Amino acid sequence: MTLRAKFLSAAAGAALMAGASSAQEITVAYFLEWPMPFQYAKEMGTYDEEMGVKVNWRAFDTGTAMSAAMASGDVQIAVSQGVPPFVVATSAGQDLQVIDVAVSYSDNDNCVARADLEIDKTSAKDLEGKKVAVPLGTAAHYGFLNQMNHFGVDITTMDIVNMAPPEGAVAIAQGVVDLACGYGGGLNRMKEHGNVLLTGAEKEELGILVFDVTSSPASFVAENPDLVARFLKVTADANAMWNEGSKRDEMLPVIARDAGMDLESVARDMSTFVFPSVEEQLSEKWLGGGAQTFMKGVAEVFVAAGSIDSALATYENQVNTGPLAASQGM
Repeated sequence: MTLRAKFLSAAAGAALMAGASSAQEITVAYFLEWPMPFQYAKEMGTYDEEMGVKVNWRAFDTGTAMSAAMASGDVQIAVSQGVPPFVVATSAGQDLQVIDVAVSYSDNDNCVARADLEIDKTSAKDLEGKKVAVPLGTAAHYGFLNQMNHFGVDITTMDIVNMAPPEGAVAIAQGVVDLACGYGGGLNRMKEHGNVLLTGAEKEELGILVFDVTSSPASFVAENPDLVARFLKVTADANAMWNEGSKRDEMLPVIARDAGMDLESVARDMSTFVFPSVEEQLSEKWLGGGAQTFMKGVAEVFVAAGSIDSALATYENQVNTGPLAASQGM
């Protein structure tokens, strides 16, 4: 079954959130071991206070699982969902919308070759026939496909196993797989047992961008535009506080505790993250057109790889900048 078929099945079971506009609480999806400024606001109770509703937080391992949870109605907003899982879901017919750019992180999503194989970018062809751990339908999957295409590796010769990053880290540590792809804490542990083939800068030169979005079912956004705008305002305020820099010492331990990480790891990871301002997000580079074009490119890569049946004609309707623009005046 292709990824598109799986998501069509999930979307078919999605429940309409009748009366959502009067809901007294919502559930928001996020990742553990993925430190971001919003977690400071989360722990301070700022979302509940400024939105006027109880916000429940639910941790996930992959963006594909976030899509499934939104399809079932269990989750109303997903923070830092990878663009590839978003594209897979919407290409399959799930009515999701991007409502902001959560983070850009070329150095925090990658593939690691097992150290004892001594494979690097000069010998990547040796990966043919090898076993690979990849979280399918995620940003890591998209990066894997692009890197293998760059190196001329025939992925049909590979044994590709669907594993979330924490599982992939264990697999490469145990020597069960030869290459593991992932992000966050899982990627950090993978690096303890191997080496990346391309740096973040090298990937960007090849046009392999890596960024996450905040997404939500279109019906929820339509019924709750003010609530969504307030959510984005709290997030933007936390990002601005982090970007300004003077309160990082106060924010770091709170974020580390919520992310389930040590301070050193959080500081290292977040030093490679970029959190665009609302103005930047609304620019042509991001939600003003760049993100839509990029999503189309991601979809076409997945179609070529046989991961989804077809791409949408355009992804313009999958981006809704209304709530983000409204958040500026709050």
